[in-house]
Amino acid sequence: MGRKIPSLITGMKVDRATFHNAPIEKLSFINFFYGNNGAGKSSIAYAIDEDEGLTWADGRSRDDYDVLVYNRDFVEENFSSYGDLKGVFIVNKVNKEVQAQIDAKNEEKKKLDGEFTATQDEWHKKSDAQNTLLTSFQNECWDKTVQLRADFADALEGKKTKKGFADAILGEVNPTEHDAEELKRLCKVAFDATSRTYPEFQRVGTKSTYGTLPGKDLLDKIIVSSAETDFAKFVRKIKASDWVLDGHKHYIPNEENKCPFCQQKMPDTFEEDIKKCFDEQYQQDVSDVLEFQSTYDSEMAAITRKLRGNLDDVMPSLDMMDEYKSKLELLESKVSINSGRLAEKAKEPSKVIALEDTDSLLLEIGELIDDINKKIKANNDVVNAKRTSKARCKKEVVELLAFLLKDTVKSYQDEKKTQAAAIKALEDKGRQLKKDIGTLATDISKLNLQVVNTEAAITGINKILKDSGFQGFSLRAKPGVKNIYEVIRENGEVAENLSEGERNFIAFLYFYHLVRGSHSSDELKDKIVVIDDPVSSMDSTALFLVSSIVREMVNVCRNNTEYKNPKVPGDYIKQIFILTHNVYFHREITYQQVGYYDCTSFYIIRKSGNVSTVHLCEREKKEARTELENYNPVQNSYAALWDELRDADSVIPALNVMRRILEYYFLQLCGYEGSNLREELLEKEENKKKFIVEVPGSEPDMTKYQLASTMLAYINNPNGISDGLNFVEDFDDVNVYKDVFKLIFYTMGQDQHYEMMTGSLRKKD
Repeated sequence: MGRKIPSLITGMKVDRATFHNAPIEKLSFINFFYGNNGAGKSSIAYAIDEDEGLTWADGRSRDDYDVLVYNRDFVEENFSSYGDLKGVFIVNKVNKEVQAQIDAKNEEKKKLDGEFTATQDEWHKKSDAQNTLLTSFQNECWDKTVQLRADFADALEGKKTKKGFADAILGEVNPTEHDAEELKRLCKVAFDATSRTYPEFQRVGTKSTYGTLPGKDLLDKIIVSSAETDFAKFVRKIKASDWVLDGHKHYIPNEENKCPFCQQKMPDTFEEDIKKCFDEQYQQDVSDVLEFQSTYDSEMAAITRKLRGNLDDVMPSLDMMDEYKSKLELLESKVSINSGRLAEKAKEPSKVIALEDTDSLLLEIGELIDDINKKIKANNDVVNAKRTSKARCKKEVVELLAFLLKDTVKSYQDEKKTQAAAIKALEDKGRQLKKDIGTLATDISKLNLQVVNTEAAITGINKILKDSGFQGFSLRAKPGVKNIYEVIRENGEVAENLSEGERNFIAFLYFYHLVRGSHSSDELKDKIVVIDDPVSSMDSTALFLVSSIVREMVNVCRNNTEYKNPKVPGDYIKQIFILTHNVYFHREITYQQVGYYDCTSFYIIRKSGNVSTVHLCEREKKEARTELENYNPVQNSYAALWDELRDADSVIPALNVMRRILEYYFLQLCGYEGSNLREELLEKEENKKKFIVEVPGSEPDMTKYQLASTMLAYINNPNGISDGLNFVEDFDDVNVYKDVFKLIFYTMGQDQHYEMMTGSLRKKD
């Protein structure tokens, strides 16, 4: 694939006005920009002038060149006073001896410039080779360790890209042959993603407070009063102590002092009898039972809560959890039963109860917890140890892999050392060449002092003014002031009130000679030229002349890449940027330029939503998808037809475009009549045979002849090529028709025009 040849400024990022860090890529020697007024052309020109956001080629900078910008500011700065134009120093070739020395040194400098460029290119190649070497090394290390990297994936964290892995191997200073299998085992334990420490289960005490309380021995005893009053004996006799006490508590005394059941008036001594019925011992026994119940419920709740809390964060690998949960649920069930029975005893002291055995169950749970905790501790010991093992694993894995790759590493380092030495030699050579080029530039500058003057510029500008018809004013050296021009009228007075077109035209001629020379006689540097909309307010004559001058500048710049039969001498313009909104001017200066893909770039500047962008005008070649070509964003209707033909991929649209091209070119431009063209192409024997393919042993193939006849028959047909045409329908490949179309141009001797319009015309080596 062809490539753009980079010049001095290889790229830009424009970040001013309506541009927001907008990139401009693939800048080459000659760069055409088209954009409407206000799109941002001047911002690009200013950025180049101010060296803002520019990417320079290696070893180059603005200090090495004169960056000359033609824009409104140039006109204003140089033509604010028509009597004080700075002189332009042009080489005076009268002093042939000195000029010969300058030419010789310029040739030597050009040769050194070429060597410097070649050295830079070689440096880039070596640098690219070094990058390729590194990439190859990375790939080789990666490919040779596929299985090992899988085995030690956890230990290679942070080294799982080709670059990261290769960097780790190169950085290892102690390659060691470790036991790979043992290292795998260690890594498996150390890098188990699910392993962590777990809390051990909490145990509960085997002794309880409630077991020593006085109420415990009352649970299986009947608690009744021992008083000897008649009423007490009666209550004991009917076994109604609990009923009487509870009834008295809820229903007596009341205001009527009646029995709540039989509604008889209570005896006056009833309260005294009740009090004597439940003696002091009875009251103490009931109190002991209540205290026992409270303590039991409190302590057992704490025990079950602690045992239940052990289930909050359980090690997944424990295989005794079903047994633990089962015993815990059984304990909770028994505690619940016992709590209910104690509540009944507290309510009916005379009732005899027995508690479920929980002590034996607690002992069993305690033993189970001991076994569980042994396993938890073993796990925690491993996990705690693995934290220190990880670092060891990571270190030893890299050491092992570096040992296995030691030959690959040595081969890479040896080759890298060789390449580094070559790169350093090129860098040293480049520095020396730059120094020698600088010395030659100084010598040339000193010699120029002997041969440069301002008269050549005055003479050149005045000649163009006269030849172009701009009469009535000219340039002359300002009397009594060295190296200053003035614009004067025919009467000898300094010109005033020039029209804008005249002002801009003379300003551009002045700029043109400045490009060829310099404001200083000390050194005539090579140029980077920027031309921003130069034809404002100019008439057609001035526009034509400016276009011609700009084309000359373009050819001077192209001489840096093509020295065979240059159209104009010199190569002092090293890079040129031309920006315009004028369609006619753009077409004039870009005529036949689109084919120079390698050294020419086309751009279109667009602004949308007050944001400007720059688009490179290039595309894939229709006939070679792997190659790129320029296209001109500004086209006339005839050129657009050729582009439409280029993209046509079906027969009928392509034939319509071909008809319009043939009609416009051969009938309107070349002056043929339709019948005359047919006679010239298909009836003259020497031309006719070009459309007929002889087939040995068979009839001639007339396909191309019939296709050409069809195309020519419908030139000037207002309906175009449409239904009813008798073309050969056996071919649905549009390229067959395009081949016949091309053959028509070649047969008529118009092959150069065909090549130009299809973008194939280019100076051949």
